[in-house]
Amino acid sequence: MPKPSTQLSRSRPDIAESMLEFDLQANNNKMIATQLLPVFEANAQAGNFGRIPLESLLEESKTDRASGGSYGRGDYEFEDVYFATKEQGWEEPVDDRDAKIYSDYFDAELIAADRARSKILVNQEKRAADITFGNGSINTTAAGTVWSTAASATPVTNVETAVQAVWARTGIWPNSIVMSYLLFRELRQCAEVLDRIESSGAGDQTRAADVTVAQLAAVFDLDYVLIAGGSRNTAKKGQTASVAQIWDKTKCMVATVATGQDLREPCIGRTFHYSEDGSSIGGTVESYREESLRSDIIRCRHETQEKLIYPEAAELITGCLS
Repeated sequence: MPKPSTQLSRSRPDIAESMLEFDLQANNNKMIATQLLPVFEANAQAGNFGRIPLESLLEESKTDRASGGSYGRGDYEFEDVYFATKEQGWEEPVDDRDAKIYSDYFDAELIAADRARSKILVNQEKRAADITFGNGSINTTAAGTVWSTAASATPVTNVETAVQAVWARTGIWPNSIVMSYLLFRELRQCAEVLDRIESSGAGDQTRAADVTVAQLAAVFDLDYVLIAGGSRNTAKKGQTASVAQIWDKTKCMVATVATGQDLREPCIGRTFHYSEDGSSIGGTVESYREESLRSDIIRCRHETQEKLIYPEAAELITGCLS
């Protein structure tokens, strides 16, 4: 039976499941957007919620109750925060002829799905970086000595200064530090970091290559260390590639990251995800036929907004690298 010129798109869970075992670029590149901005499943594409001003959260209240009296109650005046998700997607054609030629070497549909998924995840990562590392409303602390000066740099001191700045401003202790993979490679060579690891009981002299994320978390006394390794080509189409890290290598950030689903929890931000149209946070894979191209079209899409909620709950450390 001949194929129609086009078909309705259909979900491809078979490809999505296969991609879990595939060597995904997203995994190799250490995308962190949804770790820094944890996902909140929204029941609408747009809406608003109440943001409690930090000064209201911290104000003292009387909790004593006299006989016959009533208890004190929360009477916060909420600030409206609006969100609006936007659909993101990318398509990759799989030509019938190419699929047959290369069928002995790889699954063309799987490769196309991986490329499409990488496109939407790189863009999600860039949006997360733009609203945090690229946001002028987040306070900054200067590192002083660049961390590539391994003998005299003071990253532990710099991070502690930033942590205490957030606490002094908000009364909340940050639980995370975020940095690019390039900065991480420099950080693990700093004498101040290596000395702290050795003095904590590591035993033999610590090599830079042996420094783990867990050790850094202990050194900085923070729960989470997020290492962002994503890269992108900043050159225009047709020009020589210009590869750059998505996250600015010259900065790192301490922040309070959400640990639950309560939107009133003070945190730097959230990823709002709308799934009613079939979106999934890591990308929904679909396919349809385009006979004019003699190709199957593989599409990956999701619908999100990366939203900054409490910029006060973060501090950027600048000048970490030149």
